[in-house]
Amino acid sequence: MARSLLFLSLFLPAVASAAPSDSNAAPAAVRRLALLVGVNDGGPGRARLRYAVTDANSFGQVLEELGGVQPQDRLMMLEGDRAALENALARFKAMVAAAKSPGGRTEALIYYSGHSDEEGLLLHKDRFGYRELRQALEQLPADVRIAILDSCASGTLARQKGGVRRPAFLVDASTAVRGHAILTSSSEDEVSQESDRIGGSFFTHNLVSGMRGAADATGDGRVTLHEAYQFAFHETLARTERTRGGAQHPAYDIELAGTGELVMTDLRTTSAVLVVGEGVEGRLFIRDQPGRLVVELNKLAGRSTELGLQPGSYTVMRESRGASSQATLVVDKGGRTVLADSAFLPMMGELTAMRGGSAVVGGDSLAMTSSVEDSGRRRRFLNVGLAPKLQTNSLFGDTSVDNALSLSLGLATMGRLDGFALAMGANWNADSVRGVQTSLGANVVNGHVNGAQFTIGGNWVNGSVEGAQFAVGGNYASERVEGIQAAVGINIARKGGMMGQLGVGASISSMSMKGAQLAVGTSWVDGDFEGYQAAVGLNMVRGHMKGIQMSSGVNYVASAKGAQLSILNIGGDVRGMQLGLINVAGKMNGLQLGLINVSQELESGVPVGLLNIVRNGQFHVEAFGSDFNYANVSLKVGSRYLYTTLVVGMGSIRTRGPSHWSTGVGIGGHFPVTERLFVDVDVVTNGIHEWKGGEGNRLLHQARLMLGYQVANHFAIIAGPTANLLHGFDGEAVTPLSHLGTAGSTTNKEAIWWPGLQVGLRI
Repeated sequence: MARSLLFLSLFLPAVASAAPSDSNAAPAAVRRLALLVGVNDGGPGRARLRYAVTDANSFGQVLEELGGVQPQDRLMMLEGDRAALENALARFKAMVAAAKSPGGRTEALIYYSGHSDEEGLLLHKDRFGYRELRQALEQLPADVRIAILDSCASGTLARQKGGVRRPAFLVDASTAVRGHAILTSSSEDEVSQESDRIGGSFFTHNLVSGMRGAADATGDGRVTLHEAYQFAFHETLARTERTRGGAQHPAYDIELAGTGELVMTDLRTTSAVLVVGEGVEGRLFIRDQPGRLVVELNKLAGRSTELGLQPGSYTVMRESRGASSQATLVVDKGGRTVLADSAFLPMMGELTAMRGGSAVVGGDSLAMTSSVEDSGRRRRFLNVGLAPKLQTNSLFGDTSVDNALSLSLGLATMGRLDGFALAMGANWNADSVRGVQTSLGANVVNGHVNGAQFTIGGNWVNGSVEGAQFAVGGNYASERVEGIQAAVGINIARKGGMMGQLGVGASISSMSMKGAQLAVGTSWVDGDFEGYQAAVGLNMVRGHMKGIQMSSGVNYVASAKGAQLSILNIGGDVRGMQLGLINVAGKMNGLQLGLINVSQELESGVPVGLLNIVRNGQFHVEAFGSDFNYANVSLKVGSRYLYTTLVVGMGSIRTRGPSHWSTGVGIGGHFPVTERLFVDVDVVTNGIHEWKGGEGNRLLHQARLMLGYQVANHFAIIAGPTANLLHGFDGEAVTPLSHLGTAGSTTNKEAIWWPGLQVGLRI
C-alpha cells in the first residue's frame, strides 16, 4: 500500500523559544516526550503494510538513543484502532502535563506510520480526521509541539493552508523556531513508498539515517530539525525517482519566527561512534549483525562523518564509480571506531534489483551477490579430519581456512567453501558456501549459500540461500531463500523465498514469499505471498496473496487475489473464489461456493450455498400461506440480487384436518423494479412429511414468482403464482394437495402438477 510522510504541525511559543538575553544564564532544562504510533492495517480494501510498526520502532529507538527521550517518556501504540489512538492521545496529554516544571521546557513529539487518505488517518476500520488530530496537538500543554505522519495523501492538509510543491524545504539559514510548520513528503495526489531493501518507508529511513549523523552538515555533533529534514528530503527524492511509484514531491506551509535552533539528536551523548574517514566516498549501506540496514548515506570525500550507533558488529557496503566494495568492523561501547578507505575490499558481484514487489509500490529489494576473492585469506584445496583440532585446516593455525573439498568423520570447520563438503557429524562454515554440503548431523553457515545442503539433522544459514536445502529435521535461513527448502520437520525463511518450501511439519516465512509453500502441518507467511500454498492443517498469509491456497483444514489470508480451497476459508479483501464448506470474507469480489457463505461486504460477487449471509445484502423473514399449506415461514439470505431460501410449513388435505408438514430449500433472484416495487423469482424443493400414517414422504418442486410492495423500510406485502410438481418414490401414487381444486381428485398418478398461489408478509 502506498504511503507518504506528513510533518503535520510544529508550534513553538515565542517566550520559550527566544534566545536568553543574558549570555551567562544557564539554559533551561528540556524534557522531551514522544508518542509513537504504528498501524499496518488500514482496513478492508487496503493492502496490509509491511513496515509501519518497524518504522515506529526505529524512530523511537533513535529518539531514545540520541534524541533525549527517556524510556519513561516514550509511549508506544502499535496496531490499534481509533479508540486506542484516542486513549493514547489522552495518556500522552497527561504525561506532558505532569512533565512541566517551573523554569523548564517541555517538547512533545507525535509520530504516526500507517495508512491515511485525503480526510484523515485510517486505523483498521476506523478513520481519525486531520482536524481532530490538529485539535489534539494544539491541546498538548508543551512548549514545543511536533507531529510527524508517515501516511498516504498527506499533502492534502498542507494544501488547505496554501502549501505548494517546492524544490526543497528549510534550506535557508533562518533560525526561526516559533509558530508552526506543515511539511509533507508527497503532494495531495501522490503516494509514498516503502522498500524491502531498507525494511521500511523511504522517508522515515532517511530521516533516521540523518538523525544518526548523516545529516550533520556543520560537523558540530548535533543534528537540527533543519538538517534532518533537508537530508531526508534530498535522499527520498533521489531514491524514489527510479521506482515504480515515481518521485515524491514535498509541499509545505511554514509560519515561523524567533531565534534558536531545535536540536533533534546530539551525537555527543551516544555510547558508540563510527567515524567515516575523510578519504571514504560513495554511497554507503551500513548493516548491523542481523542484517538490518541502519544507516544509508552518500559520503563525499574531503571531510569525515560521525554516526551514532549501538555497540556491535557492522558490515559496510559501498557503491562508488560503478564498483562495489565491503568492509566489516566492530563499534565498541564508549569508543570511536574509524572507518578508513583502506578497510574496503573489492566485490566482484553487483547489486541487482529484484523486480515485481507485489503489494509495495516501488519495492526495490536488492539481492547482493558476490564472488569476493580476498587476497589475504588462507586457502587450501583439501581439508581432511575427524574434529576441529584434528583436521588439516588446523595444521595452519586457523580453522577459518577456505576449502574446495572437505571430508570429515566428525565435525569439519572451515571459512568459505567453494566446492564440496562431506561429514558424518557436521560441517561448520564461518563464511559463505558455493557448492554442496552434506552431513548426518548439521550444516551451519554464517554467510550465504549458493548451492545445496543435505542433512539428516538440520541446515542453518545466517545469510541467504540461492539453491536448495534438504533436511529431515529442519531448515533455517535468516535472509531470503531463492530456491527450495524441504524438510520433514520445519522450514523457516526469515525474509521470504522465491521458489518454495516443502515441509511435513511446517513451512514458515516471516516476510514476503514468491513460489510454492507446501506442508502437512502449517504453511505460514507473515508478509505477502505469490504462488501456491498447500497444507493439510493451516495455510496463513498475513499480507496480500496472489495465487492459490489449498488445505483440508483452514485457509486464512488478509487480502487475496486468487482462490481459497478448504473446509474453512477466511479472508479479508478477497478477489477471486472461495470454495469450501464454510467461506468467510470481509469484502468479497468473486464467487463463494459452499454450504455456508458469509461476507461483510459483497461488491461484485456471487455466493452460492445452502446459507448465504451478506451484511450489505438480503436478510428477510417471510410469513405466508399457500394453496397447499395454510402456514409457512421462510428465511431469505444472500447478496443484493441472488439469495437462498429455507422454508418450513404446515398444511392439510382437503378431506381431513392437519395432515402434513413440509421443509424446503431453494435458490432465486431478487429484481428491484422501483424504489418500493420488486420481483422475486425462485425454485424450491419441499419434502412433504405425514404426521402419522398416510402416503409417506413425497417431494414437491415449485417455481415461484413473487411480487412485492415495500410498505415501510422493514415491511412488505408479497403475493404471486406458483407452478407445482408433486411426486412420490418408487412409483407410488400421490394425492393432490391443493385447496384450489386445480389438481382434480386423481389419486392414482405417480406425479401431478398444478398452478398455485401464495400470499404473505415480508419482515
